Amino acid sequence: MDAQSTVARVDNISLLPLAVGESGKAKQSFDSDTWPKHVVVGTESKAELGVKINCVTNDFHPKNMSVMLPVQEGGLRAWMTIAGAWMIQFSTFGYVYSYGVYQDYYTRIFLKNHSPSSIAWIGSIQLMMPLALGLVSGKLFDAGYFHHLIFSGSVIFTTSLFMVSLVQPDQYFQIILSQGLGMGIGIGLVFVPTTSICAHHFKRRKALATGIVVSGSSAGGLVFPIMLNHLLVSKGYANAVRYTAYIVLGCLTIGNLLMRKPLPANIRKPSSPMIATFLKEPEYLMTIFVFFLMMYGMFFPVVYLQLYAVLHEVDGNLAFYSLAILNACSCVGRILGNFFADTYGAWNLLIPTTVIAGGTIWAVLGVHDKATLVVVAMVYGFFSGAWLSLSLTALGSLAQSPSEIGARTGLVLAIASLGCLFAAPTQGALLSRAYLWIRPIAFSSTLLFVAALLGVLIRSRIVAKKGVARV
Repeated sequence: MDAQSTVARVDNISLLPLAVGESGKAKQSFDSDTWPKHVVVGTESKAELGVKINCVTNDFHPKNMSVMLPVQEGGLRAWMTIAGAWMIQFSTFGYVYSYGVYQDYYTRIFLKNHSPSSIAWIGSIQLMMPLALGLVSGKLFDAGYFHHLIFSGSVIFTTSLFMVSLVQPDQYFQIILSQGLGMGIGIGLVFVPTTSICAHHFKRRKALATGIVVSGSSAGGLVFPIMLNHLLVSKGYANAVRYTAYIVLGCLTIGNLLMRKPLPANIRKPSSPMIATFLKEPEYLMTIFVFFLMMYGMFFPVVYLQLYAVLHEVDGNLAFYSLAILNACSCVGRILGNFFADTYGAWNLLIPTTVIAGGTIWAVLGVHDKATLVVVAMVYGFFSGAWLSLSLTALGSLAQSPSEIGARTGLVLAIASLGCLFAAPTQGALLSRAYLWIRPIAFSSTLLFVAALLGVLIRSRIVAKKGVARV
C-alpha cells in the first residue's frame, strides 16, 4: 500500500463516519500513538496527521458547520408556493403596471391643475419603493422572515389602496402619500421575497419558475387597466378604486395561504452574507450601474403610452386597451424569456432583449393609427416582460449560494430604484406642456442602448470567471 493511497483512504473513508457518527463518536479525537506505523508517510508525523484529522472532524461537527440551505426540485409544496407568489405579484406589482391609466386620468381630469411631470412623481415613487426596499426585504428574507414580510406587505398595500379611494380631486399630496408611498412600501416588502423564493424550491428549473411568478404582474397589468378604464367612466373614481381593492384583498389572502418555505424548521440557517464582499466584485459593481440605466429608461411606455395614444387621436377605446395589450404580451415574454434562459443563459438573452426594448421605445413615435399602436404595444410588452424576468434571474446568477440571492438582488434593486424614482418626472419634464414627445423617447431609448453595451462587458467578465459561455 503506497503512501498517497493510504492518506486518500483516511481522508475519504475514515472521516465520513466521524462526521456523521452515532452517539457522540464524531467527537472522538485521534491520538497519534494509536495509529499503525504504516499510516505514517512522507514528512508528516503521526501527531501532525492526527491534528489534521481532528481539525477536519471538528469542521464537520454539526455545531461548527455552516449548513448550506438545500435546494429541492419541485413538488407540491414548491408549486403551491409558485402559485401563491403569482397571486401576490398579480395583485401588487401588477397593479403598479396599471398606473398609466391613473397618469392619463389624473392629467386630463382628476389633477388637471398639475403638470404631467409633477403627476408622474406619484407613479415614480410607487415604482421605486419595491426596488428601494429590496435591500431590507432581501436581508430579512435571507434571515428567515419570509412569511412576516409577505403578510405585513399585503396589509400595508391593501390598506393604502382603500385610502386612495377616499382621496378628493386636486388633493395631490394625499395621493402621493397613499398611492405613491403607502402602496409602494407594501410592494417593497413582498417583491424580492416572492421572486427569490423560487431559488429555494427549484434548481434545474429555477429560471422558469421565476418567469412564471413575475408573469403574475403582467396578468395584473392586463386585468386592472381594463377594469379601471371602464369603472372610472361608469362608477366614478372612488368606486373604481374600491372595487379593484377588494379583488386585491382576495388575491393577497389566497397568496399568503398558499406559500410555504421549503426547509424544515430543525435545519439551522446559514450566517447572513456580508454585503461588503459583494462590492469587491467588479462585475457586480458594473451590474448596479447598468441596472440603474435600465430602470431609468425602460418604463416610459408603461407610464405614457396611453396618454400618447389619446393625444394623437388614435381610436379612444383602443387607446384605453393599449396597456392591457402591452401587459398581455409581457406575460408571455416573462415566461418564455426565462424558459430559454435555463438553456442559453440569462445574461446571453438579457443583452439583446434590452436592445430590442430600446428600439421599440423609438417606435412609439410611429404610432398614428390602430395597427401601429397594437404592434408597438405587443412588441414592447413582450420584450420588456422578458427583460424583467431575465434581469431577476441574471442577478440571482451572481450569487455564490442560495443564501445570498436575496441580499445580492436587493442591493442592486435598491440602488437602481433611483432610476425608477427620477425616470417618469424626468421624462415628463422633457415632454413639457407642449408635448414634445421626441425628447423623452430619445432620452429613454439611449439609456437602454448604453446599458446593453455595458452589459456585454459584464457578460465577458462573468464568462472569464466561470469558464463557461452559458451565463
